[in-house]
Amino acid sequence: MAFDFDAHGALLVIDMLNDFIHQKGSLVVPGASRIVPRIAELSREARDQGIPVIYIADRHRPDDREFQHWPPHAVAGTWGAEVVEELAPAEKDYLIPKRRYSAFFGTDLDTYLREMGVDKIYLTGVLTNICVYATALDAAMRNYRVAVFRDGVASLSEETDAFIFKQLEEVLQAELI
Repeated sequence: MAFDFDAHGALLVIDMLNDFIHQKGSLVVPGASRIVPRIAELSREARDQGIPVIYIADRHRPDDREFQHWPPHAVAGTWGAEVVEELAPAEKDYLIPKRRYSAFFGTDLDTYLREMGVDKIYLTGVLTNICVYATALDAAMRNYRVAVFRDGVASLSEETDAFIFKQLEEVLQAELI
């Protein structure tokens, strides 16, 4: 049964990049490949319903300061920074590069959403406790309604996901699907 998206919604696919998902990536999230089929399904359903699908993609410079905390990953222009093949964006999808955790920080995401009349964002991707949560938090601060697909996100552990799901519900009043 297809998911029924809100007519004023947008589906965000966060950091489903080779470096995070593919086993040859530089910063692989263990088990994240399990969410690829679900995100592919949700993306098809969103497109079929006329809902925007927006890919959010880490894109770093080779000298990015983030690499003081994490191994180099998703360097612009490299294979690791590309969306995994199984989730390749369709022609009318959007792709927004980012350099920090939140999809809103230093990007045009808010402008695009407002121009499209979006007031609810549906989140998928990695990592639940980092980029997904930072994006959810920034979305809530901008008065977007936030929904997160439990089976469309991944982190390093089920315990981490459980904690973040609780935070999403209690702090942000996000809808968990």
